[in-house]
Amino acid sequence: MDIAREEAGPGVEYGHDAPNSSTDRSTMTARLKNILNRVRPLFLLTVVIPTALAVLYFGIFASDVYISESRFVVRSPDKPSTSGLGMLLKSTGFASAGDEIYAAQDFVLSRDALKALNRKDAFVRAYANSSVSVFDRFDPWGMENTFEDLYKYYGKKVAVEQDTTSSIVKLTVRAYNPEDARRINEQLLEMAEATVNKLNERGRADLVRFADREVDEAKRKSQGAALALSAYRNEAGVVDPEKQATVQLQMISKLQDELIATQMQLRQLRALAPKNPQIEALDVRAKGLAREIDEQLGLVAGSSKSLSSRTAQYQRLFLESQFADRQLAGAMASLQDARNEARRKQAYVERIVQPNVPDDPLEPRRLRGIFSTLILGLAAWGIISMLLAGMLEHKD
Repeated sequence: MDIAREEAGPGVEYGHDAPNSSTDRSTMTARLKNILNRVRPLFLLTVVIPTALAVLYFGIFASDVYISESRFVVRSPDKPSTSGLGMLLKSTGFASAGDEIYAAQDFVLSRDALKALNRKDAFVRAYANSSVSVFDRFDPWGMENTFEDLYKYYGKKVAVEQDTTSSIVKLTVRAYNPEDARRINEQLLEMAEATVNKLNERGRADLVRFADREVDEAKRKSQGAALALSAYRNEAGVVDPEKQATVQLQMISKLQDELIATQMQLRQLRALAPKNPQIEALDVRAKGLAREIDEQLGLVAGSSKSLSSRTAQYQRLFLESQFADRQLAGAMASLQDARNEARRKQAYVERIVQPNVPDDPLEPRRLRGIFSTLILGLAAWGIISMLLAGMLEHKD
């Protein structure tokens, strides 16, 4: 029996371990089936269904998108530029006008531009007609009927990009008809040109208007100063006190010369011929000359009506008149400079590439869209599968 037990012992032991191995295998198989049962719906949900929808959308429902592009630059003769194209334009007497470029860009993307495009519902008809897919057209279900909804849709179809190095602006319009894309692009370009021209007219008008205002003010001051000087001349009875005083002094000098000559002759006669009858006449003449000299001196200085007392007031009025005349001359020169500057500062839109009529639709990129959906689905399926497997292991 011992021999039989010894012979049977290993068989019994091996027979005891076999059921445990089969149990482990069945457990692993059950787990694998459980994982596969969970993975299949997950694969269907993350890969198969999205890819099928992408094939359906890009293959049947997605509308062809035609893209019209144009390029332009705003040129100005006096604004510096450091870019390559800007230096080239500057060498020809022109440079890019940065402020006007930003103004043109903002207007193209503004609500005012959309209002101009949508006159008589032209923009809505181009993007809401029945030939456009319900997934792409504007307001397919009749729920988006406000202008803000249209403006949001407009922002998806019109794009403006500026190359900061060359200051060239690219205007892109997406539409579902090649003629609509070109027409809208052309209209937006014309509106950008009108915006720059409006800024030019406003700048020139302001510059010249301010200069004209200065000229008018200088004219009023000059006329007022001239009238004040003329009124003082009429009131005082003088034209130019300094010149008149000079004339008076010259006259007094001559009278003094005559008085000295008469007095010398009178002294000679009194010394040589005291009884000469000419002595009395010379004496009368000398006294008359002396009185005339005193009167003339009184006109020049020494009284309230003398020329010297009137000179201060006259000089003030005369200087004010001269200063006003100089201001007027300076304002008129500034006006001429302002007009020249206004003509020189004119900026304008230079079209580099005209709006094109697209031959073929560039969007949507159907194969790339389907392939991208497949890749993203596979990536999502792999990540979620790994997370689920880890959760099951931790649970067991």
